[in-house]
Amino acid sequence: MKKSEQKKEQKRNDIIQAAQETFRTDGYIGASMDKIAQCAGVTKQTVYRYFPSKEVLFQASLEARRAGLDRQFQGELAGDDPYEALTRFAIGFLKLHMSEDHLAGVRLLVAEGPNAPELTRAFFAFGPHRTAECLKEFLTAKFHVEDPEYAAKMFLSTLLALRMNVLVGLIPVPTHEDIVRHAERTVSVFMNRLKE
Repeated sequence: MKKSEQKKEQKRNDIIQAAQETFRTDGYIGASMDKIAQCAGVTKQTVYRYFPSKEVLFQASLEARRAGLDRQFQGELAGDDPYEALTRFAIGFLKLHMSEDHLAGVRLLVAEGPNAPELTRAFFAFGPHRTAECLKEFLTAKFHVEDPEYAAKMFLSTLLALRMNVLVGLIPVPTHEDIVRHAERTVSVFMNRLKE
């Protein structure tokens, strides 16, 4: 990569990092492109050169955050033993969704999504859909499930049953052991239902 390209990439990353911090402290609605530019040490025109709108910048900040998180759990579905593969997928999925970074994003979505539909669009643009697609393919290939879309939705919803209680402070963020136990129990119940 040429030095000029490296400089552009660094500036883009600086803007994204400033945006992530601003969205975290000011929320999506309260975040201004002026403040993001100031935090990044660039002009507002420079921010707009890289990102034509706040929505596009928010989506880029989500993509950067998700790229930094361990998303290898989707690859776990390639394992030879379907039960073990689904369990490893479930553990990785829960670890991601119980991370403080992800929980902060969900809190922001719940608080501001009704007043900023572009926030909801950006949040759901790519992450949840890809995970559901991977799981649907797995369920079709390994278990010949008649309605893989519904089965995937039910499995993921059951895994996420912990999240609401964590979000509202009823329970603390689950430990690794709690996550493994919940994942194993969910997979066990789900597999038993598939056999019926």
